Amino acid sequence: MRERIVQDLHEVGTARRKLQEQSELLERQTDELRRSNLELEQFAYVASHDLQEPLRKVASFCQLLQRRYRGQLDDRADSYIDFAVEGAKRMQTLINDLLAFSRVGRTKNFAPVDLNVALEDALGSLETRLDEADAVVTGDDMPTVQGDRTLLTQVFFNLIGNAVKFRGDRAAQVHVSARHQGDEWILCCTDNGIGIEPQYAERIFVIFQRLHTRDKYGGTGIGLAMCKKIIEFHGGHIWLATEPDRQGTRICWSLPADVEAQDETVEENAEGVPADSEPASVGTEDSPHAAEDDPGKV
Repeated sequence: MRERIVQDLHEVGTARRKLQEQSELLERQTDELRRSNLELEQFAYVASHDLQEPLRKVASFCQLLQRRYRGQLDDRADSYIDFAVEGAKRMQTLINDLLAFSRVGRTKNFAPVDLNVALEDALGSLETRLDEADAVVTGDDMPTVQGDRTLLTQVFFNLIGNAVKFRGDRAAQVHVSARHQGDEWILCCTDNGIGIEPQYAERIFVIFQRLHTRDKYGGTGIGLAMCKKIIEFHGGHIWLATEPDRQGTRICWSLPADVEAQDETVEENAEGVPADSEPASVGTEDSPHAAEDDPGKV
């Protein structure tokens, strides 16, 4: 009996030591991964920042050659210069987008953000594009959340911009909805565009991944990856909502609810409602319209 107890204690001690070793190994690997990610972000920031000046010179001189010598050389030379100018411009756009991507999460100065204002700012920046496409954008009343206003505005800008870009042959109709669920807000951007196949639900949020050729739809492939990084930085997640019979695309994302802002809203509403009145019912259905995403960037 004693030997069995000793053996059991020995086995428990051995299992505990193995568990402790695995826990320490996992902690070391987590620290190493965190450090590696920070180093990669720092490298992306420094590389994209330091590359801008020499690339700016290359682009400037290529454009100078294009303006000064167009028509003076043969057609092949003009074509080569055009390729150089186009390549330099595309590289500048790519570097600027990569720099913006690497900046997400470097500082965290959260404050209450009225998403109605963020949506209005995004629509203001997209005004010309929306007018050219005869796009109609509607939206529910948006909540107030804790976050970075510039980054949250960027999410609206990218998603609505993608909805307009990938509208197909029809006028774009985009709806941005918001509903409260548990301790978070669920927002969706839905459109009537060309849609996305369910098998690409993960790929579209990977940086530099595209589902279409650059000749057909422009962009760098950072737009949705940027949205994903911003939403995760705010403690939420983003996904492609797939429904078999739905036409167009719906991108949904969650954000933690701002409890203080909710309490203030409830108090304000309570002050304006008579004591004997019945509470109004609140719908939880999303609008049937859809907001589109692109594997490319806006």
